[in-house]
Amino acid sequence: MTYRECLKPWAIARLLPNLQWAIIGRYRSRSDADGHLLLCRQRVPNIQLKVVFALPDSNDVTPDC
Repeated sequence: MTYRECLKPWAIARLLPNLQWAIIGRYRSRSDADGHLLLCRQRVPNIQLKVVFALPDSNDVTPDC
């Protein structure tokens, strides 16, 4: 996880057709992510989106985080 990703731990993830999740946006706070999630759901109601807290993997932890 890069230092920039450490600053924005909240993310919106989209379910892809191959049943994998893709991060479509990163945010500093949960409320920012929730607000953008509502906007995305209004614009494209047919896709599945979730707000997630993206923790770093134990192998990816750097001293900068």
